[in-house]
Amino acid sequence: MNQRIADAFITTFSDNEGLVVPVVPTFGNNDIYPHNILEPGPNKILSNYNDIWETFIPEDQRHSFQYGGWFYVEVIPDKLAVFSLNTLYFFDRNAGVDDCAHPTEPGYQQFEWLRVQLQFLRERGLKAILIGHVPPARTSGKQLWEETCWQKYTLWLQQYRDVVVSSLYGHMNIDHFFLQDTNEIDISFIGTESSQQINTRESMDEEFSVESSKDYLMELRENWATLPDPVADKDLDESGKKKHKDKIGGPWAERYQLTLVSPSIVPNYFPTLRVFEYNITGIENTQTWVDKIRASEAKSSSFPEDLELPQLELRSESDIEIEKKKKKKKGKHGKYPKLPKFNIPEPPAKGSPPGPAYFPQPLTLKGFTQYYANLTYINNDITKDSNGEDGWLALLGWNPGKHKDKKPKHDKPKPREFSFEVEYTTFDDKIYKLNDLTVKSLLRLAHRIGQTSGADSIEPAKDYERKDDRYEDDDVDNKVEDVESYDEEDEVESDDELEDEKKKKKKGKGKKKKHKGGSKKKATKIWLHFLKHAFVSTRSIDELKDLQ
Repeated sequence: MNQRIADAFITTFSDNEGLVVPVVPTFGNNDIYPHNILEPGPNKILSNYNDIWETFIPEDQRHSFQYGGWFYVEVIPDKLAVFSLNTLYFFDRNAGVDDCAHPTEPGYQQFEWLRVQLQFLRERGLKAILIGHVPPARTSGKQLWEETCWQKYTLWLQQYRDVVVSSLYGHMNIDHFFLQDTNEIDISFIGTESSQQINTRESMDEEFSVESSKDYLMELRENWATLPDPVADKDLDESGKKKHKDKIGGPWAERYQLTLVSPSIVPNYFPTLRVFEYNITGIENTQTWVDKIRASEAKSSSFPEDLELPQLELRSESDIEIEKKKKKKKGKHGKYPKLPKFNIPEPPAKGSPPGPAYFPQPLTLKGFTQYYANLTYINNDITKDSNGEDGWLALLGWNPGKHKDKKPKHDKPKPREFSFEVEYTTFDDKIYKLNDLTVKSLLRLAHRIGQTSGADSIEPAKDYERKDDRYEDDDVDNKVEDVESYDEEDEVESDDELEDEKKKKKKGKGKKKKHKGGSKKKATKIWLHFLKHAFVSTRSIDELKDLQ
């Protein structure tokens, strides 16, 4: 199947001379067998994928790919590289590896490789986008990555915040984002004492059902409720500086890092595609990837001759077993052997401007358009609602609670033509109101969503329901206008209004609003909007209310 998918990409994005755009694949936990388990390389799985992805992996990186399954592609020559991380070596459900603290572990080696490459890009003036399958999702109670891997990743992104543009992941099937807080970096976890640390977080559920996803999203919102307000605080300290800057890491919120998680193409909900747009100011006439590939000579220019890269040593079965025995064997006082010191990446030079992830500039992500295939509409086999809706079909995914007693309306299948349509776009979303995809923009959105934690959501849900989220029974037009059913004046409260409300509550003078447009009513809309897109528009308003 993976060979067929790779061949389809090559066919679609090639001319008579080969690929015309770079394709950067990455490992998923269902791409391997046994499920979730990938042992250190080289191994048969990595060797097979080295052959399947031969067209996509730069020739000078195929050797190291066989050792770890990681590589990068310079997608815009001398400007931007996309790094494909092998997150299975970070995944806490991968029983074939242990952590990212021991030098013999592939997770440790991958971070060493990443450190060297990002430093090399910094010296050349390039930027990087990091992609992977399993995201570094982590709440106060659960996580997807082994803790030492999360700690190193967060530290690496902090040190290379002038280089990394964005981090893009999948795996979880739900459309959402989250923030890593650099205040949670604990060097003792990844330093000489890491093996003595105890991680209190549990692994997240392997299957992301609606119920488990609901719990995760609720916990995410509770965490966001504690975020500092990124909007400029009107209160000044004695020096005249705004206090909030210290709380969020300066004017560009460099305390935080952003991870964007896209829903899947093979759906738990509806199939989706996401198209990002980025700032190209000043680089409009830059040489393209295909021009560089076809004009370049056979010799590789990926590495300078004087750059020494760490050599990844092949681990035999006996080496692996010896290492596992060492970890199981404790000392007299119940302590594991101390680990050697690790190399902490260099931070940005003093006076360096913020990177594209924090301040709008060339290569900053401006936004994205989310496409989806409405399978309910395309399948065209759900009968009219028994309660009578004049031939309308609800824009809902098939689930037992909604459709278990219904029968197909056709004796023979009469599916409509398969196609993707726009579900939403961040460029004109009236509720999210995102100017771009910088960390501060998403921190502001997370803070607004967090303020809805504990809000009464019953009445707001009624107002949020879209008037046009249904298809007619015999309608052949597959387009739906994305029009909100609220007035401009009834949007989510501004940050200033929320701040004023918080100050009133602190003084004990806040009075509960009784009119229809109260603060809880307004604030909850953004949470419902977030949930709607998290489940790719497959859940009704009533179902969203049940997720409160």
